[in-house]
Amino acid sequence: MGLLTKDSNSYGLSREAALFLDRRSPSYMGGATGFLLHPASLEPWKDVAAAVRKGGTVTDGSGTLAPEHPLWVEFARSMAPLMAMPAELLAKDLRTDGPIKVLGLASGHGLYEIAITRQNSQAQAWLVDWPNVLQVAKENASRAGVSERVHTIPGSALEVEYGSGYDLVLAPNFLHHFDPPTAEKLLRKVHNALKPGGRLVIVQFVPNDDRVSPPRPASFSLILLVTTPGGEAYTYSDLRGMLTNAGFSSSEHHALIPDFFTVVTGTK
Repeated sequence: MGLLTKDSNSYGLSREAALFLDRRSPSYMGGATGFLLHPASLEPWKDVAAAVRKGGTVTDGSGTLAPEHPLWVEFARSMAPLMAMPAELLAKDLRTDGPIKVLGLASGHGLYEIAITRQNSQAQAWLVDWPNVLQVAKENASRAGVSERVHTIPGSALEVEYGSGYDLVLAPNFLHHFDPPTAEKLLRKVHNALKPGGRLVIVQFVPNDDRVSPPRPASFSLILLVTTPGGEAYTYSDLRGMLTNAGFSSSEHHALIPDFFTVVTGTK
């Protein structure tokens, strides 16, 4: 497959494999196992049948959505290399110019907001997440040289005050954690924080209306069933309905090529 080299009886990584699997590489992705194999990630999978019977996680009622769950610190650190490319793709896709105000929900590593502030020197970003997770985002913003334009709002995205007048609100890989009533409540709060004409940008796995294709987005529903109380991989029809109910005037969607994510945009 071209992932290994062989010299006599010695094996090594090919150049392409080393790019992602050599710990010294800036694109090293092996650290993702820190999140994927974390005990808190594996615990809900011990009894999948029970989660199916219940219709949600059987861990502690809230699963990985518990306040300040340490798993999300591990996620922010170990999954950042996997999110670097989609973050840069989205920043280019949005093509923001001039002074703009950006809000990031459940920012985690903060790479999506950081990419926008790197590409637009007049952008200011506010990141919402648990205090322990925001420390990781602050480190990444400092390394990117944009820490003076990246601000933090510690706490739950469902409870904290966002402020107002935002041009963009980013919600990458977040809305799918909640049931529809909770998601719509959050969307109404976002709508109030946006300026007229402002946009909410959702980035996540979006299956087709048949809910069984494509395979990767469809299979994500199982992960959410096992790890959250009521989350789901929503279709675009689902998301469009929620956005309409929350007061957004229009919505659209497109694939974030060459990644697996779909971008859903709602305009106030």
